[in-house]
Amino acid sequence: MDRNVEKNGKVFWILKALLIAYAVTGALLLVLAMLLYKLELDEKAVSAGIIAIYITSTLVGGIVIGKMAKMRRFFWGLCLGIIYFLLLLLITLGVYRTLDSSGVNMLTTFVLCAGGGMIGGMIS
Repeated sequence: MDRNVEKNGKVFWILKALLIAYAVTGALLLVLAMLLYKLELDEKAVSAGIIAIYITSTLVGGIVIGKMAKMRRFFWGLCLGIIYFLLLLLITLGVYRTLDSSGVNMLTTFVLCAGGGMIGGMIS
C-alpha cells in the first residue's frame, strides 16, 4: 500500500509541476501577444520570445518538481521537460493535424524543454 501511495504522489508531483509550467506558459504567451500587438514585433522577435517562454516555463516546472522530489531532482526536472514537450507535440498535432516544422526545429524544442526542466530541477 505504501508503494501505491508513493507512486500516486509522484504522479501528482508531475501533474502539479506541469500545471504550473503550462500556467506560466499561458501567462507569458499573453504578455507576448500584447507586446506583438503594441510594438508590432517581427517574426524573429516573436520566435525568440516563444523560445524564451519554453525555457522559462520548463525551468519553473523543474524548480517546482525538484522542491517536491528532494532526491534526483535533475532527473525529475528532465522528466518534466520531456513530458512538457510531448504534450506540446500532442497539442500541435490536435490543432494542426500535421507537423509542419522540420526535424531540426523539433529536436531543438525538445532539447530546450528537457534542458530547461533539468536545470530547474538542479537549482531547486
